[in-house]
Amino acid sequence: MTPFNNGLPENEPAEAQSAESVNREPLNQYIAGVGDLVSGEFRALFPPHWEVPDKLAEAMNYSLLAGGKRLRPLLVIAACEAIGGHREAALPVAAAIEMVHTYSLIHDDLPAMDDDDYRRGRLTNHKVYGEAAAILAGDALLTHAFYSVVQATRRYGVPAESVLSIVEDLAEMAGPRGMVGGQAADMEGEQGLTDLESLRYIHLHKTGDLIVFSLLAGGRIGGASEEQLEALRRFGVSIGLAFQVQDDILDLVGDESKLGKKTGSDVKQQKVTYPYFIGLEASRREVERLTEEAKTAVRAGGFADGSRLLEIADYLMSRDH
Repeated sequence: MTPFNNGLPENEPAEAQSAESVNREPLNQYIAGVGDLVSGEFRALFPPHWEVPDKLAEAMNYSLLAGGKRLRPLLVIAACEAIGGHREAALPVAAAIEMVHTYSLIHDDLPAMDDDDYRRGRLTNHKVYGEAAAILAGDALLTHAFYSVVQATRRYGVPAESVLSIVEDLAEMAGPRGMVGGQAADMEGEQGLTDLESLRYIHLHKTGDLIVFSLLAGGRIGGASEEQLEALRRFGVSIGLAFQVQDDILDLVGDESKLGKKTGSDVKQQKVTYPYFIGLEASRREVERLTEEAKTAVRAGGFADGSRLLEIADYLMSRDH
């Protein structure tokens, strides 16, 4: 199977694919389908011949299979399909980014970080397995993600050069320049000491970089041009920031039963947020502005069919958990 065939007859225009999209499954079914595929990848996490300590594997799977929005795998697959690629080829990378995201949540919940008791409506990893096992589960997920990325070449023939770029992007955007750097800045951030520009840095890196990575990775698997990759990057920067501003809003006014965790934690920990700086209504307007900015990037991106990305942008703007 080649990941670069969009499934259209050789001389048929890309618009035909967009026209057919009118009759496709609704977005909620698409999201659920992607979630099921990614969960299937996790149920066969290790090759059969590997020997992995039972408690470590159990702790890894406890958080991996806890559900969640699966936003980052969704973006990998949606970006790949927007170019005209096959979702199967994107699955190993979609699984990998969810492993990285899950590791970050496990560590974020630790007593030394945010000290949270619940995540996705369940006890956090360290509350079930202890701090040492939770730290090791996070370490293992981060490391195993790179193994999973390589399987895009091993199993589906994605060119090694593309996978090399994906590995480079993941190391950059999950590491000190990316998510970890954003997390470090977030730990140092405090009301009265952090300005709005510093908060923007935290949001762009702690949350946004893995979203940008997901879109670029999907684009690379689908065979995107440099112009298409740049459009995906712009889309990701805007929706990544919008996503985190929406999180700031939901921490104030969200429904705990839907969020699966306590609201008001940012206020309790005196963390800076967009509502803290500009107010609730202005924060909502900022989410709308950033979402429209993201959609503009997709419309100008020259994709075979970018309509799923547009739908996802609207879905994220209106989410309540």
